[in-house]
Amino acid sequence: MAERRPFLLRLDPETFAALQAWAADDLRSVNGQVEFLLRRALREAGREPVPRAGRRPGRSSPSSR
Repeated sequence: MAERRPFLLRLDPETFAALQAWAADDLRSVNGQVEFLLRRALREAGREPVPRAGRRPGRSSPSSR
């Protein structure tokens, strides 16, 4: 598995509650939901990281679009 880097994210209580409800609706943890949303935002912005060896298969690289 790829190395995971922890970091602190400060959110106001209303934003966290909305994110928590959204995560529950999608059957994800809050952490999983944040990661999902960040990956989607990176992909939509054309800034998705280039896959390295050992990463999950099925992820497209910018050059394969």
